[in-house]
Amino acid sequence: MPTLDDILENVGEFDRFQKQTFFVLCLLSAAFTPVYVGVIFFGFIPEHRCFSPGVAELSQRCGWSLEEQLNHTVPEWGSRGASFGSRCRRYEVDWNATDISCTDPLGSLMGNWSTVPLGPCRDGWVYESPGTSLVTEFNLVCEDSWKLDLFQSSVNAGFFIGSINVGYIADRFGRKFCLLNTILANVVCGILLVFVPTYLWIVIFRFLQGLVSKGCWTAGYILVTEVVGPKYRRTVGILYQTAFSVGLLVFDAIAYAIPHWRWLQLTVTLPSCFFLLYYWCLPESPRWLISQGKNDKAMKIVSDMAKKNQKKMPSHFEDIKFEEEDGGKQSPSLIDLVRTPQMRKNTFILMYNWFTSSVLYQGLIMHMGVAAGNMYLDFLYSALVEFPAAFIIIVTIDHVGRRYPWAAANMVAGAACLVTALIPEDIHWLKVIAACIGRMGITMAFEMVCFVNTELYPTYIRNLGVMVCSSLCDVGGVIVPFIVYRLVEVWHDLPLIVFTVLGLIAGGLVLLLPETKGRVLPETVEDVENFH
Repeated sequence: MPTLDDILENVGEFDRFQKQTFFVLCLLSAAFTPVYVGVIFFGFIPEHRCFSPGVAELSQRCGWSLEEQLNHTVPEWGSRGASFGSRCRRYEVDWNATDISCTDPLGSLMGNWSTVPLGPCRDGWVYESPGTSLVTEFNLVCEDSWKLDLFQSSVNAGFFIGSINVGYIADRFGRKFCLLNTILANVVCGILLVFVPTYLWIVIFRFLQGLVSKGCWTAGYILVTEVVGPKYRRTVGILYQTAFSVGLLVFDAIAYAIPHWRWLQLTVTLPSCFFLLYYWCLPESPRWLISQGKNDKAMKIVSDMAKKNQKKMPSHFEDIKFEEEDGGKQSPSLIDLVRTPQMRKNTFILMYNWFTSSVLYQGLIMHMGVAAGNMYLDFLYSALVEFPAAFIIIVTIDHVGRRYPWAAANMVAGAACLVTALIPEDIHWLKVIAACIGRMGITMAFEMVCFVNTELYPTYIRNLGVMVCSSLCDVGGVIVPFIVYRLVEVWHDLPLIVFTVLGLIAGGLVLLLPETKGRVLPETVEDVENFH
C-alpha cells in the first residue's frame, strides 16, 4: 500500500504549493516573537531614582548637571542594587531650605553627611527614559520589582498549560482549525492588553495570550512539515524556526521606533488580523485527514497540490484508499517513558535539555535588558547570530551527526556565559561579542532538541514523549525571570554563572544519548533499547 510520501514524490515534495504554504506560515512564526521575548521592551527597566521634592529647584539654582545632581542628592548613586542603578531610599532632608550650600548640600544641612537619615520613596520615582514601559507606568521597582518577573512568568505558564490543550485540539479537530482559532484568540488578547488599565488585568491577558500563542506556533510547525516530502521535512522545520529570528530583527526595529509599550503592543498585534485570511489560502494537513479516515478530502488537497505544482498525478494513485495501520497498536502511557533503562535515560536527559535551552535562551535576552549598553543594538547583534546557527545545523546534522554538534553547542553557550561574566564592564563591546557567541550556541541547542526529541522515541509514544519533555521548556521559562532579575541584585553577572553551569552539564549529558544520524525512526521500545 503506497503512502502519502510516495505520492508526494510524484506530485512534488517541495514545489510551488508547498513553498506558498511555507511562506505564509513563516510569517506566522515571525509574528510569535513579541509574545516570547516582548518583556525586554515591554518591561524595559530604565535608570531611575527616588523623587525628592525640592531637588529640581535646588539643582536649577545651583546650576548642577544631571550627574552632579545625582551625586549630591541620591544615596550611593551608581551602585547596582535592587533597582538596577539607583537606591530604593532617599535622604530625609528638606531640600527647600534656603541655606543649602551648592558645593556640600548635605554637610550644610546636617554637619556630617554620614549621619543623614534615609527613608523610603514616598513620592514616586524619576525615570531617565524617552518612552514608557510597564516599569515606568506601574513603578515596578524596589519592593514591587518582582511584579515584572511575574509578568513574563505568566506568559510561560500559559505556554505550559496551552501547549497540552492546544496540541489536543490540533490532533482532534485539525491543524487548520486549531491555527485559525488560536490566531483569533491571540489577536483579541493582544488588543485587550493595550487598553486594560491595571497591572492585574495585564498579567491575566498576558497569561491568556501565552495559552494560545505557543500552540498556534506549534500547529504551524506541524502543518508546514506535514505538507512536504521527507527529504525536505527537517530543513523546512529549521527554516520555520529561522523565520522567528527574522521576527526578532523586525521587532527590534519597531521597538526602537515606538518606545511606548502600549503603542508597541498595538503595532505588533494588529497585523496578526491578516492571518485570519489563512482560511482561504492554507490547506488542511492531508496527513491529518488520512489519520481521521477522510481520504476523499485528503486526495482533493493532493490533486490541488499536483495542479499548482504543474505535475500530473499517476493514474494508479487517483483512486487510492489509505488504510490506518491498527495491527499491534499500542496505547501510550507515561510509565513507558521511564519503564526501561534507555527510555528512562533519554527522557531525563531530554527534559533537562529542554529546560536548559529555555533558561539560557530567554535568560540571555533578559540579562541583556538590564546590562549597561544600547539595548536595541545589543538585541540586534544577538539576533543576527541566530542565522549562522541555523546554517551550521543544516550543514552538520547529516554529515557529522546530531550528538556532537548538539553537545558542542551547549558547551559553547555555557563557556561563553562564563567569559561574558568575567569580562570587565568597561570593555562592553567584548562582553557583547561573548554574549552573542553564547546566544548562537544555545540557539543551535534549542533547534536541535526540537527534532532529536522525535528521533529518540518509538512511534506509538512519540507525541506524548515530545509533549512531556518540552513541557520543561515552559517550566524553565516560568522561573528564568526570577533567576535573572533577583540574582542581579546580588551581582550583576551572577545569572551568567548559573547559565554556565546549566549549559556545561547539558552538553555533557547529550554525549550519553545515542546517535540517530542515518537511523530509521524506532517503532517499539525494544528498538530504542537496541539503539546502542
